[in-house]
Amino acid sequence: MSRRIHRRKHAAAELNITAFMNLMVVLVPFLLMTAVFSHITILDLNLPPPGANKDVKQPKKPPYELRITIRKNMLVLSDNRLGLISRIPSKGKEHDFVKLKETLKQVKARLPDHTNITILAEQQTRYQDLIQAMDSSRSYRAEVDGEWIFAELFPDISIGDAAR
Repeated sequence: MSRRIHRRKHAAAELNITAFMNLMVVLVPFLLMTAVFSHITILDLNLPPPGANKDVKQPKKPPYELRITIRKNMLVLSDNRLGLISRIPSKGKEHDFVKLKETLKQVKARLPDHTNITILAEQQTRYQDLIQAMDSSRSYRAEVDGEWIFAELFPDISIGDAAR
């Protein structure tokens, strides 16, 4: 009887994980190389604090303020001293942000130290139009000494509601 019990007992089999380890060595770097990492862009905006208009005394001469007003069928570029600078009509259903950027380059040539701009949008303005207006007013691509760089226009952006 002791022989029968002894015959039933088998030696413990070794677990061979070499093939699995080879698979992991190849698979992990491949997955890391092909993984899509999210890219988040943050826009810095200057928003007034709540109740800022109540307690502030108005200075005698207000600072120069450049404004882009996004209307349904046009973009209006103006300032608080001379008024209207340019009206840029829409091309079909889309706003002409290329023309806006060209006009802002001309304004920047006259005001090289000015960095502030306010973008005013109507309530029904599309989010994409607001973002394109911000991008158009922030910088532009320029070629300097054979290299393409981003030249600054008006990077300090404030947003608000357009008057009706």
